[in-house]
Amino acid sequence: MPADAVLHVAGARPNFPKAAPVIRALDRHGVRQRLVHTGQHYDDRMSEVFFRQLRLPEPDLNLGVGSGSHASQTAAVMTGLEELMIADRPALTVVYGDVNSALAAALVAAKLGIPVAHVEAGLRSFDRSMPEEINRVVVDHVSDLLFATSPEALAHLETEGIAAEKVHLVGNPMIDTLLANLDRFDVAGIRAALALPERYVVATLHRPGNVDDAADAVDLVKAMHSVADHLPVVLPLHPRGRRHLENAGLLSHRAMRVIEPLGYLEFVSLVRGAAVVVTDSGGVQEETTMLGVPCLTLRPNTERPITITHGTNRLVTRSTLAEAVASTLATGRLAVRATPPLWDGAAGERIARIIAATL
Repeated sequence: MPADAVLHVAGARPNFPKAAPVIRALDRHGVRQRLVHTGQHYDDRMSEVFFRQLRLPEPDLNLGVGSGSHASQTAAVMTGLEELMIADRPALTVVYGDVNSALAAALVAAKLGIPVAHVEAGLRSFDRSMPEEINRVVVDHVSDLLFATSPEALAHLETEGIAAEKVHLVGNPMIDTLLANLDRFDVAGIRAALALPERYVVATLHRPGNVDDAADAVDLVKAMHSVADHLPVVLPLHPRGRRHLENAGLLSHRAMRVIEPLGYLEFVSLVRGAAVVVTDSGGVQEETTMLGVPCLTLRPNTERPITITHGTNRLVTRSTLAEAVASTLATGRLAVRATPPLWDGAAGERIARIIAATL
């Protein structure tokens, strides 16, 4: 690896739409780059299709770590990256979001004295029971460049004592990807492919608090069946939690449609055409905010409150979900509020400019 090269580390499907605009913008600035895919999401539908659809370069290395516990997965990524970084020392390591791959890469780089840049810094749910919250905090505190997607992130980082000169409000590169692909989202095509009616609900559910415990899964299935009483529900089901949800009878409702994970273009097309989205995913909250699709987040908190103040999102519980869906369907889509600051399709270029100047 050239001594001035930037090393990007991505490992799970939420990383790829964030990384794509940064990689392209750095290329325009003439910055040499390498990309490592850790393989945290390892089947084609969970990762490789994203490389094709987002026109990302083929990874220079795929660690292929696969699934596993948080400790085993993080350790496998750290071991593989340490070997790479010692042999080919990058000038900067760029990590994305809050997945285990980001934590592992940031720790390895920091211990080797290699500067770290964190894209999506400063997000906080203030819920330390979420593994992702631990990852966010640790990565931010070992990073040298912190790229924030929204204003409240700046306040969180200041409160935690992170030097202001390290922090940059740049906007949201995942929104760059969404805006760049607006004319590729085919609502009619995905509706026809899945034989869906004009109105339907999309659900994404994978957080430990919803699917890891068998009793929680039973409650969740009851809530989702209540939603399916109103409209057909399409659920691209993440491998995480599949067994518990299916054992709890998820498929017993005739209007509940479970499908395999989709590619980026297919999934956002599905979301764009939905009457309402039920999710526990962070990224989906942001996508629905930009698309003007009503979003009900099945969590007690969110690290993305701007999707509530500037978007269409609101928090719900399993016990209030059916009522929230019914009221949302009765109201219909509302006018979208003001776009969050700098969610304008140019975040990747802002990040690239700062990185190029730093190098």
